[in-house]
Amino acid sequence: MWAWAALGDFYATYQSTIGYIGINALLALSVYTTLACGQLALGGAGFMALGAYAAALVTMNTGLPFPLALAAAAMLPAAVALPIGLPVLRLRGVFLAIATIGFGEVVRLCIVNWDFVGGAQGIVAIPQKASVGLIALCLAVTLFVLGRLRGSKWGFALEAIREDEPAARTLGINTAAYKLCMLVLGAAIAGVAGGLEAHFTFMVAPNGFSFERVVDMLVFAVVGGVRAFWGPVVGAAFLTLLPEVLRELAPLIGVQPGPLRLMINGLVLLAVILFLPNGLASLPTWVRERRRRKHGVRGTA
Repeated sequence: MWAWAALGDFYATYQSTIGYIGINALLALSVYTTLACGQLALGGAGFMALGAYAAALVTMNTGLPFPLALAAAAMLPAAVALPIGLPVLRLRGVFLAIATIGFGEVVRLCIVNWDFVGGAQGIVAIPQKASVGLIALCLAVTLFVLGRLRGSKWGFALEAIREDEPAARTLGINTAAYKLCMLVLGAAIAGVAGGLEAHFTFMVAPNGFSFERVVDMLVFAVVGGVRAFWGPVVGAAFLTLLPEVLRELAPLIGVQPGPLRLMINGLVLLAVILFLPNGLASLPTWVRERRRRKHGVRGTA
């Protein structure tokens, strides 16, 4: 009985953190969808904003059930991503990243100057419709869909595009269609994350979709690893829990939690890039390889 009581106290204390792990994991997966085919598209904050505002407006102005509001949060960003992706995905590398970042900033500035959605103040008093269980369900469905892609015809096509797009094109793969579909899928996932966050935190405001949010989403995916579809979830969980640890550590060393978090995040990202290029998801493989080499050397000696 005491174990259940302790578990209940733990959940009550860290409910918000657990919910944010799920939301950040969805955002990281929205970045993964385009990275899976070798495209660095960073418009996730803009798509997230569209989904958050769409869900909030549907909930507060129509009274429709929350699942329909969440569906609107997915469909609006996906519908916007379709015409945006046709010209933008002709770009590559840093040019694609800059173009999609620009899209996100355009969305944010439009919201800031649109009085109907509250302008710079945003929308407050949004009903809390998103529970931790619902966030976990959305994350599970997303992982299931992305997991089914691995090893399928789509998965092999995406790997071919990521490794060598011209060669994939010569094999008859419609690279433009695959890249566009993954951008639309990523936009829908980011929109769902935005809708969930708006109904989890009671409010939505433009400053929550700035360039800093884009960087966080990318860091989640890179630290977790994009070779495995579940890697971004690992990165999001690790970097969401890290501030909770640093909040306890910061007073002991006389440093403010904010600057310490940024410094530690930078060090973690640097360490992953240098020692685990495939992210934290590759850590078990890295440990097994080290053990194999160690035992192999000893056996030879």
